[in-house]
Amino acid sequence: MSQHDIRSARRPDPDQVMVDIADYVVDYYVGSPEAYTTARYMLLDSIGCAMLAMKFPECVKHLGPLVPGATLSGGVRVPGTGWELDPVQAAYNIGVQVRWLDFNDTWLAAEWGHPSDNLGAILSTSDYMSRRAERESTKPVTIRDVLTWAIKAHEIQGVYALLNSFNRVGLDHVILVRMASTAVATHILGGGKADIINAVSHSWADNGVLRTYRHAPNAGPRKSWAAGDACRRAVTHALNAMKGCVGYPSVLSAKTWGFYDVAFKGKQFEFDRPFGSYVMENVLFKISFPAEFHAQTAVECAMQLHAQVKDRLDDVERIEIETQEAGVRIIDKTGPLANYADRDHCIQYMVAVPLIFGRLTASDYNDDVAADPRIDALRDKMSVRENPQFTKDYFDPEKRYIGNSLQVFFKDGSKTDKVSIDFPIGHRERRGEGIPVLLKKFEDALGEHLPARRVDQIVTLTRDTSRFEATPVHRFMDLLAL
Repeated sequence: MSQHDIRSARRPDPDQVMVDIADYVVDYYVGSPEAYTTARYMLLDSIGCAMLAMKFPECVKHLGPLVPGATLSGGVRVPGTGWELDPVQAAYNIGVQVRWLDFNDTWLAAEWGHPSDNLGAILSTSDYMSRRAERESTKPVTIRDVLTWAIKAHEIQGVYALLNSFNRVGLDHVILVRMASTAVATHILGGGKADIINAVSHSWADNGVLRTYRHAPNAGPRKSWAAGDACRRAVTHALNAMKGCVGYPSVLSAKTWGFYDVAFKGKQFEFDRPFGSYVMENVLFKISFPAEFHAQTAVECAMQLHAQVKDRLDDVERIEIETQEAGVRIIDKTGPLANYADRDHCIQYMVAVPLIFGRLTASDYNDDVAADPRIDALRDKMSVRENPQFTKDYFDPEKRYIGNSLQVFFKDGSKTDKVSIDFPIGHRERRGEGIPVLLKKFEDALGEHLPARRVDQIVTLTRDTSRFEATPVHRFMDLLAL
């Protein structure tokens, strides 16, 4: 922490945590093959999420320039569209696409979040700089560079999330997307350590966004574009830093006016490990279901019990769900659900749909499916409680489990087996099982939105690891555009 007399106008040294981020972004060499392999799958998965989101008009209406006509010829391409935009608005567009369906990767700890949200800023600034390099006949930005920056953004967001809970002070996790994206985007744009510190200080000076839109009774679609907004803000800070805008060195530690005192109850940030590549290596993929991650294994349990329950729905007496403490706190909901954003953060809804239909897709959160009276009838029969072992395993850094269990009881006294699953298919421990499903998700998503010949080009390229990683990022973005 910067020690500084509140009465003195002397500029203090930067808060050490911002210096640490700048040192990591500029100096750290990523030497983990596993991190690069996982990052490559993360990029493909996120592109798949972006393409799937294009089927939803509520997402598409957010895309394009901020005001009609404000396009940029030769600018950043937005996947699945014909838009060419400035890097700030492109960061918003791509961030919205990746995050819209709540189907991209996840990190769970004291703070949860979705580290691939940072791709909004990373892809937009990388594409912008790569196109500029081509115009100036210099070295373009490659996919390998994008993977390196993604590993670092994942690490910054994830390491901060391990011990520092922003949700407990009412702030949304996109505060960490904005901060990590600001640091990495500044470096992508050519900034050094001083520029990164200045830019990150502006990110903290923004304070945080309230979690109001993620919780009843105000849950709503802003949660689907909040990360895009964080990416847009991050690129703005990065560009301003590159213009020489001054930063605020004790923005965190300043007495009375700093982030710690204003927003974090006077506490400093805590850490239990240095920055490396731990987060990317252990990140969780949402492969099978577009569902809030604390409920992923609950949905798997429900899928296993579907055959035993689907023809006995009227005979169900009660349904018992056990989950982690975080699951109880954020997705245990009773009463009416107002919209899709309410439903995909309700564990009871996410269990009822697969018990009834044997599926859970993004469309199952829509009003037409939610109108089926059987869903709320089952919800009314559910109880949700914490299983302390699930909570313990959730926080164990060697496990990072997300356990749930489910059991259905019938009026005649019979019952199903109690099904328990510790970690979902997207977990590191199930990579061998999960990656083929992830690649199918990616390829199917491309096929639903792009011409077949283009899909073949993209799939062939991405299967050749060396050629893919050597590809200039703007060439890859061209392939994804309409």
